[in-house]
Amino acid sequence: MAGDTVLAVLLGLFDMLLFAADGLSEIATLPPWYIAVPVDIAMVVPLVFRRRSPLWSAYVVLVISIVHGTLELGVASIAGLAMSIYSVVVYAGRRQGLVYVGAVVAGSALMLALGPSDELVISAVFLAFGIALCWTLGEFVGARRAYDVEVEARLHLLETERDQATRIAVAEERGRIARELHDVVAHAVSVMVVQADGASYAIQSNPELAQRALQTISETGRGALGELRRLLDVLRSDDADGEPRVPQPDAHALAELADRMRTAGVPVELELGELGDLPAGVSLGIYRIVQESLTNTLKHAGRGATAAVRVQRTGDLVEVLVSDDGAGRVPQLTPAGGRRDPRLSVPGGNGLIGMRERAHVYGGTLDVGPAPGGGWQVRAALPVRLDK
Repeated sequence: MAGDTVLAVLLGLFDMLLFAADGLSEIATLPPWYIAVPVDIAMVVPLVFRRRSPLWSAYVVLVISIVHGTLELGVASIAGLAMSIYSVVVYAGRRQGLVYVGAVVAGSALMLALGPSDELVISAVFLAFGIALCWTLGEFVGARRAYDVEVEARLHLLETERDQATRIAVAEERGRIARELHDVVAHAVSVMVVQADGASYAIQSNPELAQRALQTISETGRGALGELRRLLDVLRSDDADGEPRVPQPDAHALAELADRMRTAGVPVELELGELGDLPAGVSLGIYRIVQESLTNTLKHAGRGATAAVRVQRTGDLVEVLVSDDGAGRVPQLTPAGGRRDPRLSVPGGNGLIGMRERAHVYGGTLDVGPAPGGGWQVRAALPVRLDK
């Protein structure tokens, strides 16, 4: 409304200046100033509200323009009608625009009939041209506004669908993690049962062997208890009961994973620290994070890319770093025609969601993105919690 107010003030001042200039002429026959000035003001005031109330503003302009044009007080009547036609088409629609154009034609015919007859043809042509121009401009701007509204609605729908897909992917990944942890706990319980049976047989004949079996039961039970506590925080999908259960890999299988990736065509440099007594769930999470990272390298880094895997334990913290030097050599968006890492276009992809969920289940962190020197890197930190 601020811009429309400025426009209305300038248009009213222009008509008043024309009135004052014509008043200096002895030939001109003008109405008194106390009639001309209020009509000029009334002519431009409705234009201030042409966006907020287009129909109300347009019909008030039409009524006042008949008086303004008949008194020949300036150009505000013509400019106001043109702006009103445009505003009705843009903000009210074609149907209301057609009705208003009919009313403008009728009102203009009345003004032409009251005016000089020698200017009838010229005025009619000018009126038709003005209506056509304003209608065309209104159609163009209205179509553009409708297009923007549709694009905004579709973007909102896409954001909603993306959020839903993310939640579904998180639920599915948590279900898969729960099934894997179930296998870990089941394995631990099986070991405890076997050791307990052995201890019961050896407690009389071989007390030392029975003592070692009991120690193993104690350690395995504590580890299983820790995994079971984490399992309670993870939702398990209902449709997973029929899926076959297979032994799950751990951090010690990373060498075999690196060999498979080399066979697939990605040279992998592997550096492993001391990982001997990691909890089974944490060890499985490390393996899955490295596996997903190397899979992304194979899929997205491009031909000739190499990868480096480093897994180090410092105290009660295991740090995992997987980096490559493939297509990620262009880590940021490039100018038109340039390349970008495909992984930048899917920051919420299911693979990245799965890695992040695995890290969060064990209270760890995960950072994924372009490496400082080019390429792509995945950095995870998982705390080691050995319940004593």
